[in-house]
Amino acid sequence: MGLFWDLIQQSQISSQSGRADSLERRVAELERQVNAINGLLREMLERLEQRLGEDINRDGRIG
Repeated sequence: MGLFWDLIQQSQISSQSGRADSLERRVAELERQVNAINGLLREMLERLEQRLGEDINRDGRIG
């Protein structure tokens, strides 16, 4: 029974480790996507301010 129980536990540990790795990859991908979207939004805001000639985000400068 001890060997069988050890095999079950090892299987569960391996399964949990795989889920943790998968979760870490998903979080890393989501962080990458958020950073890309933030960069795009900053660029769009800068171009919009330059085009309109107004300080839209109230940072004290245009563009």
